[in-house]
Amino acid sequence: MDIVKVIAQELSVQNWQVEAAVKLIDEGCTIPFIARYRKEATGTLNDEQLRTLGERLEYLRNLEDKKKQVLGSIEEQGMLTDELKLKIEQAETVTAVDDLYRPYRPKRKTRASIAKEKGLEPLAVLISLQMMTKPVIEEAAAYVDAEKGVNTPEEALQGAMDIIAENISDNADYRTYIRDITMKQGSIVSEAKNDKAESVYENYYHFTEPVAKIAGHRVLAINRGENEKILTITVEAPKEQILRYLEKQVITGSNKFTEPVLKEIIEDSYDRLIAPSIEREVRNALTEKAEDGAISVFGKNLRQLLMAPPIAGKVVLGWDPAFRTGCKLAIVDATGKVLDTTVIYPTAPQFKVDEAKMVLKRLISKYNVDLISVGNGTASRESEQVIVELLKEINKPVQYIIVNEAGASVYSASKLATEEFPQFDVGQRSAASIARRLQDPLAELVKIDPKSIGVGQYQHDMNQKKLGEALTGVVEDCVNQVGVDLNTASVSLLEYISGISKPIAKNIVEYRETNGKFTSRAQLLKVPKLGPKAYEQCAGFLRILDGKEPLDSTSVHPESYKAAEALLKKMGLTTDVIISARRAGSGDAATFKLLAGRLDKAATAKELGIGEITLNDILKELEKPARDPRADMPGPILRSDILEMKDLKEGMILKGTVRNVIDFGVFVDIGVHQDGLVHISQICDRFIKHPLEAVSVGDVVDVQVMSVDVAKKRIALTMKIQQSK
Repeated sequence: MDIVKVIAQELSVQNWQVEAAVKLIDEGCTIPFIARYRKEATGTLNDEQLRTLGERLEYLRNLEDKKKQVLGSIEEQGMLTDELKLKIEQAETVTAVDDLYRPYRPKRKTRASIAKEKGLEPLAVLISLQMMTKPVIEEAAAYVDAEKGVNTPEEALQGAMDIIAENISDNADYRTYIRDITMKQGSIVSEAKNDKAESVYENYYHFTEPVAKIAGHRVLAINRGENEKILTITVEAPKEQILRYLEKQVITGSNKFTEPVLKEIIEDSYDRLIAPSIEREVRNALTEKAEDGAISVFGKNLRQLLMAPPIAGKVVLGWDPAFRTGCKLAIVDATGKVLDTTVIYPTAPQFKVDEAKMVLKRLISKYNVDLISVGNGTASRESEQVIVELLKEINKPVQYIIVNEAGASVYSASKLATEEFPQFDVGQRSAASIARRLQDPLAELVKIDPKSIGVGQYQHDMNQKKLGEALTGVVEDCVNQVGVDLNTASVSLLEYISGISKPIAKNIVEYRETNGKFTSRAQLLKVPKLGPKAYEQCAGFLRILDGKEPLDSTSVHPESYKAAEALLKKMGLTTDVIISARRAGSGDAATFKLLAGRLDKAATAKELGIGEITLNDILKELEKPARDPRADMPGPILRSDILEMKDLKEGMILKGTVRNVIDFGVFVDIGVHQDGLVHISQICDRFIKHPLEAVSVGDVVDVQVMSVDVAKKRIALTMKIQQSK
C-alpha cells in the first residue's frame, strides 16, 4: 500500500504535500509548528488537515505492521498462497485483514476443533463436496469410533456439521457481504427491560431505526441506556436475504442428500457464529462513528470557548455561589492577581442579605471593581438576585455576567491549584478561577482537564484516550495560535506550546524566577533540557514584550529575523515600527499596508531568500504586531438586570449567548439561569446537517421564545425570528 497516495486521496491534496508533512512529523516537528512555519513545505496544510493526516498515518502504518505479522503467521503454518498474500497486501482496513486471517488464527477450543480431534474432518469434506449417493446419516455411520468419543452416527454428523459451520463463518468474502448488507439494510432495535419504569430513556423503550440512518447522539444515548441496564439493544439484519446468499455460495449442486443438511448448517453458522460477531462489529462501528462525531463537536465547541476574547484591564469580583457553606468571593486585579477573598451568606439557610450587601459595597469601593463574574452552579440564581438588587443601590457602573463554571471545582481541588494558592481553601480557589476565566479564558481554562469543561455530549461514555488526545490537540492549536507572554505564562499554559513538555515548562518558570525576566528568545537555549530542536519548535509562539529584540514580541520566527529586518529596510522602516505599533495599540496599519502593497511579492521573496507564503505571513504580522486573534470573536453579554423564567412570554425576542452545540440543536443562555434549546430545525431557513454549520459556542445570537415549561424547566427557542405585525 502506498500510504502517501492513500492519505493524499483522502484529504484531496497532492502527494508532495503529504510526503513533506510525513517527513516533518517523522523529524519530530509538532502540528502547530508545521501549520504555522512550514507552509511552503506542505502547501499551507492547516492544523486540522495535519492532525487528520497524522492520525491516518499512524493507522495505516499500524495496518502495514499488522499485515506483516499476519503474513508471517500464515507462512509459518505453511498455508500462505499467492492469492491470499495478494488479498492481505491489498486490504485497506484492519477489519479486512482480520477477516482474511480468521481461518488461520490460533483458536481456543471450539465445537469444530473438538470434532476435528475426533477425526470427523473427512466427513465434513465429503458433505461439502456434495457428491453423496446415499443419505448423510448412513455415510456418517462409518465414522463412529467409541475410542475417539464418537458413539453414534448422529454424533458424527453433528461434528462434521460443526466443522462446516465454522468454515462458513471464517470465510472472509461471506463476512464482508453480511457486514455490508447489515450496515445498509439492518436496523437497531431498542426495548425497555421494564417499560413501566420512568427514566430519561423513555423515547427508546420501543425504538427502531435503520443502521444506515441512525444519528450519532441516539447511538450514544441507547448505549448509555444499555449500560445502565434499562434498555436491551439488538441489531436486526435481513436474515432471509443473508441465508439465501450463503446457500447460493455454499450449495453448488442439487444433491438431494446434502442440500437439506447444508441448509441446516448454514442457518446454524449464521445464527450461532456469524450474526453475534457481525452484530458486535456493527455496534462497534456505529459507536466509533458516533464517538468521532461527538469528539469533533466537543473539539469545535472547546475551540470557541478557549478563543473567547479576554476582558482586559478590568478588576473582577469572582463569585462562587453556594447555599449552606456560603458564597466565596475573590477580587482579582487586571493582571489576574488575587487581591482579597471572603465568604458571604446571602442564600439559604442563613439569608444574611443585608450583611452580604455591606461586604460587597465595601469590596467594590475599595478595589474599584468593574465586573462581577458569577458561576452558574448551585445557588447561582439566588446570587444573581442579590447582585441585581445591589447594583441598583450603588452609584458605580458595575455589570455582572454568569459564567460557565464547569471544571472550576475540579481545578480548585487539584494539585495545581494547591500549588498556586496554598493559603486558600477550594472555595476561594474556585472563586478566583471564575474571575480569571472572564479576564483570560484561555490562560485559565488550560489548567483544567479539557474533558471537564462541559461543552460536549456523552463525553463520559466514549473512548477516553481518544477524547483526551483530540481535546489536547485543540488546546495546543488554540494556545499556539494566540501565543503566550514568556514572562507571565504559567506552567499550565507553557506546556501546551509547541515543543515544550511539562518538565521543560517547569524549567522555564524556574529559570525566570531565578534569573529574572527573559529579555530575548535566545535565552531559552539556557533553560535546562531545552535544546535546539525544542527551541526551533517553540520560539515563534513565545512572546517577549519590551525585550532587546522588537521581533521577539511578534509571531515572526527567529529563523526569519534577517529576512524581516531586510524587508523593513526595503520599505524604509526599522524594527522600531513594531514597538510604536504595539504601544499605540495598532500602529499606522494603513500606511504599512500601503507600503506593503507597493512590493513585488515574488521578486521580494526571492531577494530575501524566503518563500512568498512566508513573506505574506511576515507582512501580516508586522502590519499589526502581536495582535490577539481572539479580538475577532464575539464578546460576552454583560448584564445589570435580571430576567426570570416566569417573565418569558411566547414571541419575546432576546439576545443570548450560545453555551453548547450538540447534534440536535444548541443551548442558548438568555439570562434566566436556564438555557433554552434551539432545535436544529429552528436555527436557520436553509437545510443544515449539523448546528455547527451555522453557530458556534460563544456566538451572541437573537432568539425568539417559542414555549416555556416552568415545571420541567424547559425553554424552546427559535432563531427564525417572526416579527409581530
